[in-house]
Amino acid sequence: MTVSSGSAGWYLRRLSRMGPREVGGRVGDAVRRRRWRSARPDGPSVTGARFTAVLPADTLAAVPPDAAKRLIAEADRLMAGQAEFFGVVRDDLVDPDWWYDPKTGRRAPWGYAFDVPYRNEEAVGDIKQIWELSRHQYLTVLAAAYAITEDERYAERVAEHLRSWWAANAPLRGVHWTSGIELGIRLVSWVWIRRLLDGWPGAAGLFEDNPAALRQIWHHQRWLAAFPSRGSSANNHIVAEAAGQFAAACAFGWFPSSARWRADALRLLEQHLRSNTFGSGLNRELATEYHGLVLELGLAALAEADAADVPVTASIRLVLLRMTDALAAVVDNRLRPPRQGDADDGYGLVVDGAGTDRWGSLLATGDAVFGRLAWWPTVIGTDVRTPLLAGLIRPTTPAVSRPESRPAHFADAGMTILRGPAEIWCRCDGGPHGFLSIAAHAHADALSVEVRHDGVDVLADPGTFCYHGQPEWRQYFRSTLGHNTLQLDGGDQSVSGGPFLWTRHARSRVLVADPSGASDGGTARWCAEHDGYQPSVHRRRVELTAASQELRVVDEVRGPRRAVRLAFHLGPAIAAELVGNRAELTWTRDGEDRSAALDLPGQLCWRAHRGESDPPLGWYSAGFGRKEPTTTLVGTGFADGTEGFTTVLRFHG
Repeated sequence: MTVSSGSAGWYLRRLSRMGPREVGGRVGDAVRRRRWRSARPDGPSVTGARFTAVLPADTLAAVPPDAAKRLIAEADRLMAGQAEFFGVVRDDLVDPDWWYDPKTGRRAPWGYAFDVPYRNEEAVGDIKQIWELSRHQYLTVLAAAYAITEDERYAERVAEHLRSWWAANAPLRGVHWTSGIELGIRLVSWVWIRRLLDGWPGAAGLFEDNPAALRQIWHHQRWLAAFPSRGSSANNHIVAEAAGQFAAACAFGWFPSSARWRADALRLLEQHLRSNTFGSGLNRELATEYHGLVLELGLAALAEADAADVPVTASIRLVLLRMTDALAAVVDNRLRPPRQGDADDGYGLVVDGAGTDRWGSLLATGDAVFGRLAWWPTVIGTDVRTPLLAGLIRPTTPAVSRPESRPAHFADAGMTILRGPAEIWCRCDGGPHGFLSIAAHAHADALSVEVRHDGVDVLADPGTFCYHGQPEWRQYFRSTLGHNTLQLDGGDQSVSGGPFLWTRHARSRVLVADPSGASDGGTARWCAEHDGYQPSVHRRRVELTAASQELRVVDEVRGPRRAVRLAFHLGPAIAAELVGNRAELTWTRDGEDRSAALDLPGQLCWRAHRGESDPPLGWYSAGFGRKEPTTTLVGTGFADGTEGFTTVLRFHG
C-alpha cells in the first residue's frame, strides 16, 4: 500500500512516533505560525555594517589551474542560462522563475508560507526542482568564477539574481519559506557569495548597504531561531539549520540578536553533530550522501567560526575529524563510498565545476585541515573548495587517538567492508534500520550486500530516485525487494508509514565480523541476522576468499515455511546471460573486458527482470531524479528452515 505524506493517516502515524516534548514543541510552533501570519516586522535598522570575514591573502592563488578551468566552464554554462537539476535540463536561467518546476510545468502557489502544501505535487509541482535553484549554490559557482577571474560579468549576474529573488520572495510568503534546511543552506550560500565577491565594487551595495538584503538575512535567521527541527526530525535538517544560522550570525553579525543567534546556533550545532554521528564517525542516518552533506556543513560552519575568531568546542572538530577518517575508511579504490539509504544530491557548499569528485574533495579538505593518515587512499583529483576552506580553517591536530590501520568493521553502525584482490569491495549491512523514531532516510535493506570490482557496481544498491510525487517509485527504491537481500511473503522487513516514516523497524545484529582474513590470501567473514519477519529470523553469512576471488553468500531462514524472493541487482554496466541458476556477467573497465560467474541457489526459480514499470523492478538510480534500466535477478520459492540458499560470485582473472 502506498501512503501519501499529505494524508490524515500519515499525520496520525507521524504523531505516534513523537514524544511528549516534541509534541509540545510542535504545538508551540503552530501557535507561533498563526501569530506570524499577521505580524511580519521589517527588522531592525542597520547602519555602518561592514563585511570582514574575507578570504586571507593568496588563498585564491592556491586553487589548482585544472580545478579553476572546470569552475569557469561551469560558470559559462550558467551564464548562458543552462543547468541540470536532478536529471532535468534547463535553459531558462538567464532570468529564472523562482517558483517554476520545469519537470511538471507547474508553478507553486503564492500565499502565507505555512499554508503552501509543498508535499502535494499536483498543487505545487516537484518541490525539489523548485527548491534546488533557490539554494543559490549555482550563484556561489558564479561568485567563485568572479573571484578567480575578476570578470565582472559573473558578479553582475549574481547581483541580478539575488535582487530578483529577494524581490519575488518576501519574508514568509511562498514555498521558499516552508523548510528550515532550505533557509539554512541558502544562508551558507549568501555568506560565501559575499566573501567571493569582496573584490567587486558593488559587493557592499548588494549586501550590507542594501535594505532588501538586510531584511532577508534578518528574517531568515529569525525564522531559523523560531522553528528548529525537533525530536524525531532532528536529523541532517537541524545540522543545516544550525550551520546556516551560525554562518550568517558570524559573517553578517550586524543585528541586535546576532550574538544570541550565534551562541544558540553553535550550541545546536555541537549537540546535533554529535547526535547525528556514531562514535566510529559514520552518520547515524546510514545514508551515505547525508554523511557527505553533514560533513560539508560542519566544515563550512567551522570555517566561519575561525574566520570570525569565535571559539568552538573541541568536540566539533573531533566529530568532523572522525567523520573524515570514517569516509577515508569506507571508500573503494575509486574513492566511491557505499550507496546506502536515501540520496538526494544535497551539498553544503558548492564552488566547483562539473567533474569534480565530491568525496575526493572532502578527503583533500580533511588532509589540509586534520592531516591524512598513512592508510588513507590517495586523492589524485583537485578542487576549488579545499583551498578556500583551508584558507579559513585553522589546521589542528586534535589530541585524540586515530586508527593506526584502515578500519573495516564499524560495530555501532553495523557496517563491514570486505576487501579482496583485484580491488574487490563488498559492503555488508547489519546495522540499525535508521536514525530516530521515524528513520526518515532509511531503506528496508537489512543484511543487504553491495559488491564492486575496481569501482564498478556488480551487485548494486539501486539508489533512491525520488522523494515526493511518485509513491510507487519511492516505495520500490526503499523496499526490501529493491536491495540485494531476501524477502519473505512479499513484504518488507520494516513497515513504512509513508515517504519519510517507518512505523516498525527491523532489528539487526552482527554475529561475526572478521574482515581482515582476505588480506593475507585467506577468507574474510561476516554473519548477521535480523528479526523483521517475526517469528522467522533471516541469517546471512558472507565469505570473501582472496585466493579464488570468490564471494559466497549463504541465506538461512529460521522459522515456519515462508515464501521467498531473493534479489540480486546488477550494476548498469553489467551484461548478464542467465541460464538456469547461473548468470554469466560481463563488463568493460578502462577498455578492458572483465567477467564473473554468479551461481544462484538451485532451490529457487530464477528470472531476469529489466526496466519493468508495473510494478517497478530492474532499475538503477545514479542520482536524484534519474533512473535507468538494469538487470535484477530474482529467485522465488519457499524456505522451510531445513537448508540455506547459497550464492557464489566468482571473478575471473
